[in-house]
Order: sequence, then C-alpha cells, then structure tokens
Amino acid sequence: MPQYDYIIVGAGSAGCVLARRLSDAGRRVLLIEAGGSDRSPWIRIPVGYARTFTDPRYNWMYQAEPDPGLEQRSAHWPRGKVLGGSSSINAMVFVRGQPADFDDWRSAGNPGWGWADVLPYFRKLEDHPLGPSQWHGAGGPVHIHDPANAVHPLCSAFIAACADIGIPTTSDFNGAQAEGAGLWQVTIRDGVRVSAASAYLRPALRRPGLRLALRAQACRVIFEGTRATGVEYILSGTRARASAGEVILSAGAIGSPQLLELSGLGDPALLGRCAIPVVAALPAVGQGLQDHVCVSYFYRSRVPTLNDELGPFSGKLKAALRYALHRDGPLAMSVNQAGAFVRSRAGIGRPNLHIYFNPASYSATTHGQSRRLTNPDPFPGFLMSFNTCRPTSRGSVHIRSADPLASPAIRPNSLATAEDIADVYEGARLLRRIAGAAPLARLTESERLPGEQVRTDEQVLADFRRRAGSVYHPCGTCAMGPDPAHSVVDARLRVHGIEGLRVVDASVFPSVTSGNINAPTLMVAEKAAAVILEDGGA
Repeated sequence: MPQYDYIIVGAGSAGCVLARRLSDAGRRVLLIEAGGSDRSPWIRIPVGYARTFTDPRYNWMYQAEPDPGLEQRSAHWPRGKVLGGSSSINAMVFVRGQPADFDDWRSAGNPGWGWADVLPYFRKLEDHPLGPSQWHGAGGPVHIHDPANAVHPLCSAFIAACADIGIPTTSDFNGAQAEGAGLWQVTIRDGVRVSAASAYLRPALRRPGLRLALRAQACRVIFEGTRATGVEYILSGTRARASAGEVILSAGAIGSPQLLELSGLGDPALLGRCAIPVVAALPAVGQGLQDHVCVSYFYRSRVPTLNDELGPFSGKLKAALRYALHRDGPLAMSVNQAGAFVRSRAGIGRPNLHIYFNPASYSATTHGQSRRLTNPDPFPGFLMSFNTCRPTSRGSVHIRSADPLASPAIRPNSLATAEDIADVYEGARLLRRIAGAAPLARLTESERLPGEQVRTDEQVLADFRRRAGSVYHPCGTCAMGPDPAHSVVDARLRVHGIEGLRVVDASVFPSVTSGNINAPTLMVAEKAAAVILEDGGA
C-alpha cells in the first residue's frame, strides 16, 4: 500500500492550497480528486461559468431535497467536480466577509480564528493590485483584479443611487471599509480565471513528493481503532488504498460530511440505518448547514445593458473576437459587477444585507439548471438581488445509504427562523428604495419581476418563497467548536475523538460569513496548512 505523509481528499479551493503548502515543506502528499482536468476553455474564460454551472463534466449537479421554506421546491446545487473544485466554476467574486464574522468564530470557542488572527492569512494568499498594506498582500498565489475600468457604465448609476439614499461608497470591500456600495474584486488575471488549481497546485505538480489522482472517488477513511491511517478510493473502476500519517478531508460542505458518515463517524442512529459500523459517535456531522438564499428583482432599462451586447448572435460573435484578440470585454469579466453590504435599520452593529447588482437580466431563466447567463432577456435589462448576510436557519447533509457513489440528502431548511423572514421584508424595501433613487430611476422603464402588484409584506414573502434560490455558499456541516456534541472539529481542525484526521474546507465554518465564501475558504486552508505543519514539528 503506498505510504504518504498526508492524503488530501478533494482538490478544490482548500485541497489545492493544502497540497501546495505541505509540499512546499517537503512533505509527501497524495491529492485525490473525484473530478477530472480543468483544461477547458469554459473554465479559463471568466464568463464560461455560465456553461459549467450546468455541465456534469465539471459539476456534481446536486439536487437538494424539497424545501418547505421555498414552496417545497427542489433546488439545483452546483459544486465543482473538477480540479480546482468550485473555484473553477464560481462567479469569481473575491469577498472576505465582515471582520466581525471571524470574531464570531473566535467567540464560539475557537481560539486563533478572530479577525486579527486570520487577516495575515488573507494577506498571504493575495497578489493584490493595491500592493502590500495593512489590509492587503502582494506576490501571493491568488491574483485579485479590480475591474473599475471595465465594468458596465450602469454600475455607476447603481452606486450613485445607493449614495442618494445614504449608503456610503466603498472602493474596497476587503479593506478598511467593508460596508457600503462598490465594485466586486474578482479572481481574474489578464482575462483568465484564477482558480485554486491554477494559483496553487499547477506550480507544484512536478514535485516528486506530490501525487495527484484525478477521477478518483474516495469511498471511506480507513481506521485502526480511532486513528485514521489511510483512504480507500475507486480509480478506473478498481478499489485502491493508500496510507498516510494523517488524512485531511477537503471535499467541501457536501462531500466532507458524506465521507465522514461513510467512514463510521456521525450519528449512530443514522449509521445504523445504513449498516455502517460506528467508529465514533459525532452527532454534529452533517448538521448545521448554512447557505445564502437570494431573490432577484428584474428591471427593464431605458439604456443599453449587457443584454444588448450578449443577447444577439452578432453581439456574442463580437465579444468572442474581442476576447480572442485582447482578452478583455464582457467575456473576460464576471456578470456580477457591483453590490453592497448594508444595514437595513438603525440599531444593528454591522451590515445584515448583501446586495448584488448585475447589468444584465435573464428573467425567463431564473431557476436552477435552466439558468442561462449567455442568453439574457431580448431587451435592455438589469437585476438587483438581496440576501441576509448571516442567516440563522440551518439545514443538514446526510448520506442515504452506504453507497459512496450515491448523492447525499441536502436539506437547506430555508427561512426557518423569524430573523431570516424579517430580512426578506427589509431586503425588498431596500432594493426598491435603491431602484427609486434618481440616478437609477431615470434609467429604468419598469420593474418586471416581481412587479408593482407585489407590495405588502405578505406578498413580498410569498414571492420570495416562490422565486428565491441558493447563492451557492454552503458551509457549516463539519463545524469547528469545542464541544463534540455540537461540533465536528476543534480549533486545530482535528476531528473530535479521532487521531490523524482533519477537515479543512468550508464545512468547518462555525457560521457562514457575510459574503461569498471562496476567499474565506482559501484563508482557512492557508491557516490550516500552517497549523498542520506546526503540529507535525515543522
């Protein structure tokens, strides 16, 4: 059986970071990835996520269970099944979250995870256009792009409308002022997506101590008593095993709890129903699922938008030629271009709402697998969306059987708390205040969805339940915390009661951060690598 210092399961946002940093230190590493290569133009071209969003070649294509809070709808949950994981198929928005998000992690019993503790790791991973500072790093693996000179002109009208109603303008959501309206920084370099694979892993792949196994499906962790000693996986239709001094699960908020349960770690009652022998009773495995759930309001514009550039075939051809010749234009960007973090009412200490502004609209294809960003509405339009920053509703992810190839049951449990419902009311009011401000109102012909007939709180909530969907930020299913009854890993990301096993990915978030989760996932992996090497005597 091959022997390694570390086996990492999952070559996604966290796994690529770990493989790079552990191999930097001369460790022998096996990196197992269920998906295949990321050498696809649809991954390299930034707007290509419009295709990979629904492409099973690169995507697990999960389908959540019917959600009682969203009219029993079963939502599409895309997650990256490819080298780079979800960082290879996401919308590339780079947002750390609010500093207080991480102070919440520390206050939940996780020393070393407050804002002052994690900021150095955010700085370490960055190659930021603003250069090194108190807030940013330069020369790190992940190139951050400031799109200020390339965004659609309508973004300026959105920011001005926000200013008109008292929302401050920020030039850097990841700097001194995380609150306000501004432009999203993105993980793009010279018109090409920057994923965890391209940033971290590829520069290290020629090292003799680092082995990458693609299309290798992990089945379970192997134990001797309560010590993890290796991983069993399927490669080319054959079951194989590898052993290591330590096993690290980086399979994401869906895959990591699934693999723990398949390995005998979880709720004994569930494991018993699936005929899986119990290695350790950890009832929190798969519990605590959090996600951001948003709804979009669609508007018909009086002025041209990205719909006019990307809708007609001639526009698509022009954009493709521009990209081929210059690596710029609408194909070289995310369509998520502007937004805001906002406090919707007085008396709260930090923003509670996350606003998105998109200078395009696709109101005919708003849900799940039917969504087509490259086929926008056949008229000038734009959209605004909102979600609560820190939802209090929690769902779960659990296996259905002992079959490692079967998708787990994802239960989002959206809008399960009064706090989350209150933010729906306030988010709708806030969007309409922004839309009604002069800089945006004079460019708007009409609100198409949900439309002027949806006005009362009851109507707003009913519309949200009917149309809202995931923003694809699942986390928290192997949460970090001190109590094995309510958490899965400790502050050093070691699985409670088990030796030689850690979880390092978004599943360990004690609570969801206020924005997009790729940046904090990269940070968690950077910090975890330092912790792992420290524990290993480096």
